[in-house]
Amino acid sequence: MPYPDASLEAIDTICNNAWMAFHEFRLMSLKRRADFMRAIARRLDNADAALLKTAMEETHLPEARLRSEKTRTVFQLTSYAAACERGAWLDARIDTTHTDKNTVIPDLRKTLTPLGPVVVFGASNFPFAYSTAGGDTACAFAAGCPVIVKGHPAHAATSQMVADIILEAARETNMPEHVFAHVHGSSFEVGKALVEHPRVKAVGFTGSFAGGKQLWDWANARPEPIPVFSEMGSINPVFLFPEKLKNATKEIAEMYAASVTTSVGQFCTNPGLIVGVESKELDQFIELLGEGIAQTPPAAMLHPGIAKAYAEKRQTALSQQSVTEVAESRNTSEGAQGIATIATAPASAFLSNPVLHQEVFGPYSIVVRCADLTEMHLLVLKLEGQLTASLMATEQDILHNPALVESIKNIAGRFIMNGVPTGVTVALSMQHGGPFPATTDSRFSAVGADGIKRFARPVCYQGWPDSLLPDELKNANPLGIWRTVNDVLTREAIQ
Repeated sequence: MPYPDASLEAIDTICNNAWMAFHEFRLMSLKRRADFMRAIARRLDNADAALLKTAMEETHLPEARLRSEKTRTVFQLTSYAAACERGAWLDARIDTTHTDKNTVIPDLRKTLTPLGPVVVFGASNFPFAYSTAGGDTACAFAAGCPVIVKGHPAHAATSQMVADIILEAARETNMPEHVFAHVHGSSFEVGKALVEHPRVKAVGFTGSFAGGKQLWDWANARPEPIPVFSEMGSINPVFLFPEKLKNATKEIAEMYAASVTTSVGQFCTNPGLIVGVESKELDQFIELLGEGIAQTPPAAMLHPGIAKAYAEKRQTALSQQSVTEVAESRNTSEGAQGIATIATAPASAFLSNPVLHQEVFGPYSIVVRCADLTEMHLLVLKLEGQLTASLMATEQDILHNPALVESIKNIAGRFIMNGVPTGVTVALSMQHGGPFPATTDSRFSAVGADGIKRFARPVCYQGWPDSLLPDELKNANPLGIWRTVNDVLTREAIQ
């Protein structure tokens, strides 16, 4: 069923209503926010087969993958709710009044306060975990911010069904009216109107570089610029160090054949670049990787737009000078859209051609062959910011190449040793972000409860009486949270 684009008048009303809801929601206790998030999780967990059936029809993703993603989304909601209630994300800091060198230092107390209404753009490749009730929405609710979701048009019906679940949970837990809103829109005008509305105070986005950069530009052109937390893609380079490759050629090839092709390569952490040093082991690795790719049948991609973009970018990459196709899906079938592909090129071609640095979103990867580790280091220094960087290396490989290892670390948010970048664990220690152009702000994570901090800002209270302070800053510590008091981390009350 097609959904009409929201009108500019409707968007104006929705944003103004969210602003009114903000003044009530921001004052609600951490427990009440957490209870709301848990209510969403329960309802999503209990959603009937119709939701999965709709998602399967709209995304072409298999039921097992969607069930797993729905379970992950429920976990995100409940784990972020628990983190919200624990209050550590508030980063409460207290310096009580004292005299230093005959100077009276005032009582200073700092906490985080919510920004205001947040617009979340649903992701095409994760209809649950990065969309309507996904991580951005959960983090914004935990921070005390109303949310306006623009559902992704590629799974509009799924998004609407999840939106209805959130609205039901809001009523169940007596949340402020308009704490959540959902709009449809396939035109740029809808997104632009949302980002430019003066009542919107932050944006969360997962998608393409072009889309995320446009939102960032709109937000920064406002009379009052606002933060945009865009995760915009990455080629997630993998570096094959000589000793490790010599010891585990077949194992690494099998590992990466699976990583490149899982879910038709439609992950932002897909390994789109593999870098090694010319050797017989690298030749063998390329051959084995190609065999694994050839055995992977092509499959339908998320929607025709992604399939078309993949086919065009794949062809563009393969047509570049000095690029050779190694293998592609051998068993083609009518209607298949995502043809798994491995290519190879010398480092000189990669270094001189920016086209080869661009993400080909789908089951594609290129193996770049370096003359030696010095050329590999030169390649690293030319790479853009990434979500992840992976090292296939022994401890000796690492110890013998400290400068190279440090340079690789400097371009990525998640630094992986002897593993694959695909598969992002929801945990407090996870970092899902990286230097531009992977994201618009590498200081924050889009996965894990640390993501709550994206939608809050620090406020320092100076000289306030205890009775008027927010609970997290009061002497008695009624929330029982961890706080830094006079440079000591403690849960104790201030006497």
